Amino acid sequence: MAAPEFLAVGHVTLDRFGDEIRPGGGALYSAITAYRLGRSTAILTSHAADFPLDALPPAIEIVTLEAPATTVFEYPEVEGPRVMRVTATASPLAVADLPEDWREAPLVLLAPVIQEVDPELAFGFGDGTVAAAAQGWLRTLDDDGGVEPVAWESPDVILNRLQALFVSSEDVRGQEEELTEWVQRVPLAVVTAGAAGALLYVNGDRFEVKPRPAVEVDATGAGDVFAAAFLLHYHRDGDPWAAAEAATCAASLSVEGEGWSAIPDAATLEAALKEYRARL
Repeated sequence: MAAPEFLAVGHVTLDRFGDEIRPGGGALYSAITAYRLGRSTAILTSHAADFPLDALPPAIEIVTLEAPATTVFEYPEVEGPRVMRVTATASPLAVADLPEDWREAPLVLLAPVIQEVDPELAFGFGDGTVAAAAQGWLRTLDDDGGVEPVAWESPDVILNRLQALFVSSEDVRGQEEELTEWVQRVPLAVVTAGAAGALLYVNGDRFEVKPRPAVEVDATGAGDVFAAAFLLHYHRDGDPWAAAEAATCAASLSVEGEGWSAIPDAATLEAALKEYRARL
């Protein structure tokens, strides 16, 4: 099989909101973004037979490492910061699981959700751009499956290989000092902050990215939409500031619907981006 233009690596998940269950995961949200923006797209993942593959766009290629369970996230309805609990996990992903032809993918996003992506995967590719949405390396589980923050165990393994690093302000709470070092180690980094916008780091220099106003329905996956849109626009134009503006618009559009229903196509994104820039 030919290498896709955009490859996402990480667990697809089943996200439980009360009685409702939806497919999710950073790899899935980023891959759907790339697909809707017109790129050939693939996912390297792991899940069990209960994951609804037929709910995904059939043009997205998926290579699955079979597992006895699919990773399941539960989102209890509580006031205050979002609470997550993991009740099952699929198999870890390593370099040996990567199809040989996919090693030449020009754009790769490592998108772990809960420590499942081996950082050594970053070195499994040729000359393509490798980026990471690092939230899954910044999480661990307590004894009851509750998701809680954890120090990034081995960032030195991967930072020197990455072209771009994406985290949220929530992911790095308590690790702000470490973040200062991380953004100096990669050419590009973004810290997203939801409705407050984002911070873009270019060779360690910080720039503010203003938010696009949105009526939030569901913020799940917004950071992954941001990462994919940023990478696609930066790969096309080589302009990180323009890429951050496009990514901000894509992420803000995505939260205006449930699940991935509002992730924009190229025409919708371009129209929103034009309007956004007119207001700057």
